[in-house]
Amino acid sequence: MKIRKYTRIGCGLMKIAIIGSAGSGKSTLARRIGEKLKLPVFHMDTLFWKPGWEAVSTEELTENHDQILKNPSWVIDGNYHKVWGKRMEAADLIIFLDLPRATCLYRAIKRFFQYRKKTRPDMTVGCEEKLDWEFIRYIWKYPKTKRYYAIQVIELYKNRKSTIILHNKEEIDNFLAHLSYK
Repeated sequence: MKIRKYTRIGCGLMKIAIIGSAGSGKSTLARRIGEKLKLPVFHMDTLFWKPGWEAVSTEELTENHDQILKNPSWVIDGNYHKVWGKRMEAADLIIFLDLPRATCLYRAIKRFFQYRKKTRPDMTVGCEEKLDWEFIRYIWKYPKTKRYYAIQVIELYKNRKSTIILHNKEEIDNFLAHLSYK
């Protein structure tokens, strides 16, 4: 697969979707892009989860998601396949964080200890950080069960939109270091 490398973001490029495995760094990257480009950042986890880890209905998720898409600019991190079609269509840039599963698992475990008994900044208030076997299995199986969908998104949009795949911390740091307006 041909991977495009972008070092500058044009002024018209204001809607950025970030996808990837849990623990890949989607929220951190979204926050860093938002700070650098002065764009509003939205986390799909805050749209999907109510306090106490109660999932919202598909209708509520779709409604909230569609409201965000109406904004003139945004950075949205997260997957949630039920609603990502509209997000990918609206995005100017799609970033897929394709990090090794061991890295993602390590980061999820590290995040658990960092935010244990607290709610992390990119999560709904009232959803204390948790780590269970179901989540660990989800991360471990992501390359075989979910990665395919992210690759499909990149393939589908690569000729119509700016797309980029980042594989490790060095590529992410390099992308951010060269990220600027033309």
